[in-house]
Amino acid sequence: MKKPIVFFDIDGTLLDETKVIPDSTKKAVRLLQEKGIHTVIATGRVPKMFYWIQKELNIDSFVSMNGQYVVFDGQEIYANPINPESLQSISTMTASKGHALAYCSNDDFKVSEGNHPFIESSFDSLMMSYPKVDEGYYKNRPIYQGHLYCNGGDEQLYFDHFPDFNFVKWHDYAYDFLPKGASKAVGIRKLLEHLDIKNENCFAFGDGLNDLEMLTMIGTGIAMGNGVPEAKAAADIITTTSSNHGILNGLIQVGLLEKNAALEYENEEK
Repeated sequence: MKKPIVFFDIDGTLLDETKVIPDSTKKAVRLLQEKGIHTVIATGRVPKMFYWIQKELNIDSFVSMNGQYVVFDGQEIYANPINPESLQSISTMTASKGHALAYCSNDDFKVSEGNHPFIESSFDSLMMSYPKVDEGYYKNRPIYQGHLYCNGGDEQLYFDHFPDFNFVKWHDYAYDFLPKGASKAVGIRKLLEHLDIKNENCFAFGDGLNDLEMLTMIGTGIAMGNGVPEAKAAADIITTTSSNHGILNGLIQVGLLEKNAALEYENEEK
């Protein structure tokens, strides 16, 4: 039987509310790796935004940009860029309405406007600095995901005008957008096909709206205690919060780690 595989969302899952990886999470991931269990990041973020997490956790595989760009052991196995004409159309519309976009490639991301309050507020929530500006970034490279920055109520204009996009809210003023039907679940399926791993040997941790498809389709979906109600409803199991040993406790609940792992961690803390 092939070894299990575990997928981890980042914000609110691998990272706590202060955007730090808890020590118990570092320990849990290390114990999985020592058992030969695959550990994979599954995030809405661009790879550049989580390289430091990969390095700290020794994870070389990821499903990024909500399933749009997938890498296993450093090798690209799936990429699904957005149609350039659609990007041109939404760029024109946001510029005319005082809204803004971010364009996400496989190695970087840029925003369409400088000093935009909605971009600033969104990135403040991630504890990240304001991105670099390049309004034409999408014109000369594949773009796998975008961010729409607009005030509440105006998002419906985009939902109606761009039915070929999925829009997933991640901040009061920010939505990811990607091709209709795309999700973390799609990227995960591509990876499982590549590795020939059955769904029942798969586990995933998540907390947000962009985790719903992943938590539903995976063999065992685990919602964080700090997750949104929709994520908890979609999951098979609910663990403790990300800041209260949620990853470690969840792995013990599903039997991937032994109970004494938690006891050993508590002894290390004392």
